[in-house]
Parts: sequence; C-alpha cells; structure tokens
Amino acid sequence: MSPQKVSVEERLFSLVLTLVATESGLTKSEILSSVQGYNSRYREGGDNSALERQFERDKDDIRELGIPLETVEDPGDRGNNQSLRYRIPKTAYDLPSDITFSPQEMALLRLAATVWREGSLSADSRRAIMKLRTLGVEADDPLVGFAPRVRTREAAFEPFEVALERSAVVNFDYLKPGETEPTKRVVEPLALVQFHGRWLLHGHDRGADAPRTFLLSRVIGRPRVTQLGFTRRGTDYASHAIDELQKIWDRNLAELDVLPGTDAWVRLSKREDTRRTESGHLLVHYSDTALLADELAGYGPEVRVVSPPRLVDAVRQRLRVTFDAHASAVHGGEVDARD
Repeated sequence: MSPQKVSVEERLFSLVLTLVATESGLTKSEILSSVQGYNSRYREGGDNSALERQFERDKDDIRELGIPLETVEDPGDRGNNQSLRYRIPKTAYDLPSDITFSPQEMALLRLAATVWREGSLSADSRRAIMKLRTLGVEADDPLVGFAPRVRTREAAFEPFEVALERSAVVNFDYLKPGETEPTKRVVEPLALVQFHGRWLLHGHDRGADAPRTFLLSRVIGRPRVTQLGFTRRGTDYASHAIDELQKIWDRNLAELDVLPGTDAWVRLSKREDTRRTESGHLLVHYSDTALLADELAGYGPEVRVVSPPRLVDAVRQRLRVTFDAHASAVHGGEVDARD
C-alpha cells in the first residue's frame, strides 16, 4: 500500500510545529523519520536522498515565509552536516506579548488567510496560516469548516514537483514571449524556486544541452512526467538559480514616470528595491521585460516608461494591440464610431 499523499502546506506545518516544540532541535534523520509528510517514506538505513532533497526545499520555503529556522552545530562534531540540529526558537516566533486574540478572532483570521492562500501574496498568506495554526485555532471551530479554498498556483507545479522527487525527465510545451506557438521542451528538473512571487523551474534542457529556467505561467497544458530517470550532479541548484535571477533583477532597471496617488503609484512604489529620482520618477528593478510590460500596459495612462528603449517598445506594442482590438470591435460590429 502506497503512503498517503500529504500536501505541501500540511508537511510544512508539521515541520514547523515539530521544530517549535523542541528546544534542542532535531537532526535531519530525526526529522525525516518522525515528521508527518516524511516519515511514511523514510527507510531506516536505506536510500533517503529524495526525502533529503525535499527537506532542503522545505527549509528554503520556511525561511522564505519569514520563519526563523536555525541550525545548531554539535560541539563535539563540528563540520559534520549530518549532526546539525534544526530548530525554530519559540521566542522569535511568538507574537508580541501585548497582542492577543479571542478564539473567534483567531478563527476569522484563519478564515481570511485561507481564502487568501496561494494568491499573488501567497508567501504572506501561508505564513499567516502557519502562525495561526501553531498559536492554536481549535479544529472544531465552526468557521473553519466553511473556509473556502482559492488556488491560483500554476497547474504545472504539481507535475514538476513529482518529477523532482523521482529525478524523472519531464516534457512540456512552453510559450516564449513574442512567439505564437509553444515549443516542446524535454528537461531534467533540478529545482522549483519562487522569485518575487512567481514560480520557476530550473533544469537542464536536453534540447539546448544547457541549463535553463522556465516561468511556470508560460507552460502550456499539463507537463508529462516520463519514466526516464537522470542523475543529479550537485545539490545547491535552487540557490544557484536564485542567484542568477537576482543578478538579472539587479541588472535590469526601468525609469518610470508614474502619476502620484494612482493605483500604479501605490503598487510600483512598494516594489522591492524601488527608489525615486530627484525628478520624482520611479526606478524599478525587474527580471523579465515581457512580464513588466504586461503589468505597465495594464495601468494605461497612469504610467509612462522613460527607459530602457526595449521596455518602451514592449509597452507600446501591447497598447497598440489593445487599441487595434477595440477599434476593430467598434468599426466591425454594430456600433459605428460616428454614432
């Protein structure tokens, strides 16, 4: 009988709850053999490399959620990663002492966080859910049973996660910006990473025979996990992918003339690393020209792109397409522009 599948959120919650409950911390083997989500697949004395990779990804996810996960070295065995102990210091995770919630308030907060989960601010919502649960929302609270679930994570995420766990080659159709037809990709998946609110797959593209990073929102259809396996030649793929994405982010800078007080101003001025020029323009970092152009075009007259030229052209092209589509609808339909 195969182990019952445990959701990512449930596994992370179990891991956080366990590490909060222990003062001295737990070793990796103790975690894998005891925490729900790992223990049903753990093999004493066997090959647990897939579980260890999953734990490494979970550690990154927990830290991205703002949870203070610490490592403690064994004084008598320094430098040995297998003897490292992991813990979450409760004093750093607790709410401030002057903040308290009634059971009804806790239930309402969890309800709101659950509705919010997996949306554009999923990191904040997941952190809220996890903290509320560890602070003690009762399971029999009537509100929790009626909590709606809104999932906006890309459909490609789960197949890619399965492929990562199995070290299996995956096939999928991928639509690059500016192209009208997707291309077939055959990839050895190495890491799933989240960068500035977007999920990406980092892997070795067999067609290009080179490492590539793919935005999950550009995957067309459901990826197919094949029976072809491959061997990883390293372990720090996620950190490498994030480092490369950060370099692109740091290098790309757009100067924007944004109308103060507008929705565009509120959103763009709050982006990470955004700063203002002496003339009042916003300097905004970005990692993908097409994604930023899509966003800026949606603000319409609230934003004017000053530089770089490539971004100026991309936004103009999107606005032109929108204008032409509306002009065609007006002149080609029953409504005449002269009426």
